[in-house]
Amino acid sequence: MFTGIIETIGEITDLQREGENLHIKVKSSITNELKIDQSVAHNGVCLTVVEKDANQYVVTAIKETLDKTNIGLLEKGDQINLERAMKLGDRLDGHMVQGHVDQKGTCIHIEEMGGSWLFTFSYDDSYGNVTIEKGSITVNGVSLTVVNSKKNEFSVAIIPFTFEHTGFNTFKLGTEVNLEFDVIGKYLKVLSQGYF
Repeated sequence: MFTGIIETIGEITDLQREGENLHIKVKSSITNELKIDQSVAHNGVCLTVVEKDANQYVVTAIKETLDKTNIGLLEKGDQINLERAMKLGDRLDGHMVQGHVDQKGTCIHIEEMGGSWLFTFSYDDSYGNVTIEKGSITVNGVSLTVVNSKKNEFSVAIIPFTFEHTGFNTFKLGTEVNLEFDVIGKYLKVLSQGYF
């Protein structure tokens, strides 16, 4: 379980394909605190540490992960949002984030607002995911509040700290992002429609 509050930015130092798997080597300031078999969110995708050395570690993304997320688009030198799993009893500063990406979205509008930024994303609504005004959404692992919720798009307002300390400062029109919709909203939708 994560909170969507990004802890640090990592750098992709190597990518190795093995069959349908992708082994990703990440350099980060938290590597020395990680353990093998520990979960870390990478742009909001929960991946398990399988190797580590002084300041780099390796995680593996399987086909399911590569199909549903933007992890397969990573290139050597790219920056990636990192968050370690929360500890029981910690403050929940963002919202409940599972690290299980629902689908990808696309950045379709960026507007500088005189000290903040408004980012708009579109997504394929055939998956049945929805946003609501002032509800929670996770974009590349960042816990955010929805603004301007529409049928297949939404906007988020980004403060300077978030812009500077996450990958938002690298987004351009057409950037594909990982979206994890609010877990409580997903359960409520299923319950209101019935299980089958």
